[in-house]
Amino acid sequence: MINTLYLPELREMLSADNAEGLRDFCEAIHPSRAAEFMAGLSPSESWQVIQHGVMEDRVDIFSFFGKDKQHEILETESIASVAAMVAELAPDDRVDLLQELEDDRLADLLKLLPVEERRDFQRLSQYPEGTAGAVMTTEIAKLSESLTIREALNEIGRQSETYETIYYLYIVDEEDHLRGLVSARQLLTGMKQPETLLHQVMETNLVTVDVLDDQEDVANQVAKMDLLAIPVVDNQHKLLGIITHDDVIDVVQEEATEDAHRIGAVDPLDESYLRTSVFTLTWKRGIWLAILFFFALLTAIAIREYETEIEKWVWLALFIPLIISSGGNSGSQSATLIITALSRGHISLSDWLRVVFRELIMGLLLGAGLAAMGLIASIFFVPPSDTFINASLFVVPLTLLLVVICGTLTGSILPLLFEKLGWDPAMMSTPFVAGIVDILGILIYFKVASVFIV
Repeated sequence: MINTLYLPELREMLSADNAEGLRDFCEAIHPSRAAEFMAGLSPSESWQVIQHGVMEDRVDIFSFFGKDKQHEILETESIASVAAMVAELAPDDRVDLLQELEDDRLADLLKLLPVEERRDFQRLSQYPEGTAGAVMTTEIAKLSESLTIREALNEIGRQSETYETIYYLYIVDEEDHLRGLVSARQLLTGMKQPETLLHQVMETNLVTVDVLDDQEDVANQVAKMDLLAIPVVDNQHKLLGIITHDDVIDVVQEEATEDAHRIGAVDPLDESYLRTSVFTLTWKRGIWLAILFFFALLTAIAIREYETEIEKWVWLALFIPLIISSGGNSGSQSATLIITALSRGHISLSDWLRVVFRELIMGLLLGAGLAAMGLIASIFFVPPSDTFINASLFVVPLTLLLVVICGTLTGSILPLLFEKLGWDPAMMSTPFVAGIVDILGILIYFKVASVFIV
């Protein structure tokens, strides 16, 4: 409800062209709250509102708009006013937004950007999507190693408004090679000896990432080391930019969304759901549905191979859904656990033996539990036998035990195999694992039946 509190007032001020009221709104309210209050406004109305604020407020509020609203504003509003604001965006945010524009609109907008911002965009947009270079920012505090502490503080005071962060100050030589790092706290405490040179107090044992490193690996490293930012260098160790903790959050969200799509058997979307056309969505979903249809067809073929047995022992057909769902569900659970553990760095390929052993144990325990329930169900559904012990009662319990073990092992091994091959383990989606285990479940079921039924 909070995002509707200001809607009537905002619309009334817009209709009355109340410039003073709209300016106060932009200045007095935190940018994230202001964007939240404008959630019910159209992109055009939202743009009109923020035009009454100073440029800093416009940029801050705009950055909290949803991606769809941002893109529509860039595509439809006055290109001159849009370009003025885009020039003030953080370099990495600017690249992300502009790359979504139509080519003609992008070309027109780039012409209006200052030369430095235009070159920065062209440089950053060269890096492949999903790499450190594509998400880094070039607004970094770089200081010469020949500066004194006093000179460094003066330099920071002069340029601090243009820096992405001043918590970490990177020390470079004359050719921009990264030499070390000092924190703002170090400089302040170092004022006891203000003529000390930076290279005498800087830390040289730095954690860096290459500009072409995968963004997910970078995010994991920042999280593991608990860093506020991490420097990005090229193969000559020249400082190109930094990736800050807020960039890492964006990367984590993006990667989590992609993994969620793949686990749900949907090819990851390049844009948001509403900006993706129905035909594109249909194609991305249809690819996986076709693959899963193929596996379902193989399951049907496997069942057809045992038509004779089903005609002879009709009760076997009653348990087919139970068998395949138990195996598929257990496999999907294992796949989800392993994919998540791999993505968060909780396990690695070197742990494969421990993982397989644990899944085998869990398969035995889970399978035994379901087998016990299967035995009870068999008592009610399996016809009585003339023999002293009705061996048919053990078909479903034993099958459940074997199928669940098969499911847990398949669901754990296949993501590890994909990781070994250098593919995204999330591609081994849970429906895909379930399809494989379904086929194996049918084969196991009728093999067990052929042994126990006489």
